[in-house]
Amino acid sequence: MKAKTSLKLKTKMITGFAALTAAAFGASAVFAAAPPNTQQVFFVGNNWDGTATVIRSAGDYGKIGVINMIPDRKDRLLEIHVNPVKLIAYTYIQSTAGEGHDQLVDDMYSTPDGKSVVASRPSFADVVSINIASGKINWRTPVQGFRADHMAVLPDGQQVAVSASSGNVVQVLDIHTGKELGRFDTGDKPHENIYFDGGSKILNSAIGNVETSMDAAWQDFTKGKRFFTIADASNYKVLKKIDFRPALDAFGRKDLSNAVRPMVLSKDESKIYAQVSFFNGLVEYDLNQDKVTRIGQLPGSSTIPSDRTKWVNDSRHHGLSISADGEKLCVAGTMDDYATIVDRQTLKAGKLIAAGKPYWATRSPDGKNCVISESANDAVTVINFDTGEKVLSVPVGNHPQRVRIGYAPADWSTP
Repeated sequence: MKAKTSLKLKTKMITGFAALTAAAFGASAVFAAAPPNTQQVFFVGNNWDGTATVIRSAGDYGKIGVINMIPDRKDRLLEIHVNPVKLIAYTYIQSTAGEGHDQLVDDMYSTPDGKSVVASRPSFADVVSINIASGKINWRTPVQGFRADHMAVLPDGQQVAVSASSGNVVQVLDIHTGKELGRFDTGDKPHENIYFDGGSKILNSAIGNVETSMDAAWQDFTKGKRFFTIADASNYKVLKKIDFRPALDAFGRKDLSNAVRPMVLSKDESKIYAQVSFFNGLVEYDLNQDKVTRIGQLPGSSTIPSDRTKWVNDSRHHGLSISADGEKLCVAGTMDDYATIVDRQTLKAGKLIAAGKPYWATRSPDGKNCVISESANDAVTVINFDTGEKVLSVPVGNHPQRVRIGYAPADWSTP
C-alpha cells in the first residue's frame, strides 16, 4: 500500500511539472495539481545582482522572496583570478555581453519537487542547483568553454539542457545530480533551447558572435555559423540543421540576419516564430516546407541609435511568448522600449506598452497574460493577451532577464 501511494504521488508531481513546462514551450496544456506542499511561482533572474526574485504566478504577482543565486561567489572569483585564461574570458564577458557588469544568473527552472531551483550562471560558466529553503548549493556543473546561457527543461522535469555558448555545444544534465547525460554540437554561440515533439527532440538556435562591433552588413561573415540544430532528446544525435540564410534570401530579405534570438513554436509545432538580430519584427518559418512563409515588420523607435554597434548584443527585439490558443504573440521590443501583443494571423502589432529595455516574455500559467522583464526599470510587467493592455508592474532586482514558471515550497518566503 505504501509503495502504491508513493508511485501515485510521484506520477502526480511529474504530471504537474510537465503541464507547466509545456506552457513554457508555447504548447497548450491543462495544469495539473502542483507537487505536494508547494506554491506555483515565477522565478525572475536578476542577472547583474545574482539573485532570483520569486513572485506569485497570478493575482497581484506580488513578491514572495529573493534567492541568492551566487552563495559561492568568493570561491568562484578566486578560481577565476588564479587562472589567467579564465580571467581573460571573465573580463571579456563582463565588458561585452555584461555591458560592464557580471552576468550572474541567466536562466532558471525549479526541480520537479519544487524544493530547488537550477540556474545557469554566464560569468561563472556553470549550472547550479540551489535549495530554495536553505540557500545552499546542491550541485554545481561547469560547462564547456567560458559561458553558460539559455536552458530548457524536459517536460517530465528530469533533465535540463544548457547552451555552453563559447563551447558551441548543448549539454544535457540530470536535474537532480547535475551529472552530464549527453551533449550535441551546434553552430557558433548556441542560445535558445526548446524541447518539442512531446519532449523527444531539442531545438537549439546558434546566434553567432554578437559581442563584437563588426555589425555592418559587409562584415556579416565574421559572425560565424548561425543555424538551428534539432537533436534527438534520448541519444543527443543531431537529426537536422536549418539555416535561415537561404530561406531569407529566397523570400527577398537578404538584408535580414539569420541569427535567431528568442523563438516560439505554433500550437501544432509546424511553424517557428522567431526574432532575428538587428530586426524589429518577426520571421515565420514553416518546418514542413523548410521555408520562410511570412515576415512581420513591427514599429520602431525614432530614438534608437543609428549605429548598430550600440545595440545590446545585436538584439533589437529579444523576448517572445505565445498565447494558450496559439493565436497571439507577446513581443518584447527591447531596443525600441515597448512590448506589444501581435495577432498571429496578420503579424500586426497591437497597442504599444512602454517598457524599459524589455528582455523576455513568458506566458502566465492560466494563459491569460504575458509577463515581460523590464531590464532597464528593474521590474516585470504583466500584459493581457486579449486586451493588449498593461495589467500591473512589480519591482524586482537589478537587470531582470529570464522569467520562468516553477514551484517553491508552500511555506517559503523571505523579507
